[in-house]
Amino acid sequence: MPIKRIWHGWTDPDQADAYQTLLHDDVFPGIEAMEIPGFRGIELLRRDVAGEVEFITIMTFDSIESVIDFQGEDYEKAYVPDAARQVLKRWDPTSAHYQSVARPITRTE
Repeated sequence: MPIKRIWHGWTDPDQADAYQTLLHDDVFPGIEAMEIPGFRGIELLRRDVAGEVEFITIMTFDSIESVIDFQGEDYEKAYVPDAARQVLKRWDPTSAHYQSVARPITRTE
């Protein structure tokens, strides 16, 4: 069953666009360049909340072993590159891991 690795980070509103650009232009391509066996992709969610901007990343891996290949034995530790730390206000120190137990339902109209 696939594993979903979910993590949260927050910026000040004036840093949100810079952080999003950093993720799309540098961090995500850097993760893809690692060529981690079993890495299937990454999603980015964003919302304004209580004077901050919250970001959620959802990474998909084939197995927990693939997550360990990405992050190491301490696989729950958050992956926050130095450049991201410069624009984030705060972040979760760990990521949560879930088994994906149902196929996504998609509709086309």
